[in-house]
Amino acid sequence: MSRGAGGATVIGATMNIKGSLQSSENVDLNGQFEGQMDVKARLFIGPQAKATANLKVAELNVAGTVQGNVDATGRVTLRCGANLVGDVKTPGIVIEDGAFFKGGIDIMRGPASDSSVPEKKS
Repeated sequence: MSRGAGGATVIGATMNIKGSLQSSENVDLNGQFEGQMDVKARLFIGPQAKATANLKVAELNVAGTVQGNVDATGRVTLRCGANLVGDVKTPGIVIEDGAFFKGGIDIMRGPASDSSVPEKKS
């Protein structure tokens, strides 16, 4: 793994990793990964990359292939040419023309603000 532009950790195109990955910094996957990923920042799945994994991320940007469930606290973006098979839980999703998605989407809502919650009267 090396440091890419923008301070991301890069998993190279010839790398094949099996197991569990945890990171607090951005990760660019350009190779293959199988297992579990917990990235508390942005995860980018490159055009030639393949992840057979359940992903827990802050933000996900997919240009390659993901097979597994996604739990994101931020936006999920599926770029043209992306292929995602699995359920997605996120507050926001963008699916570009030419992306393939098969699964369920659970759009999470943030906590309600005090002004939108009616006050109970006794």
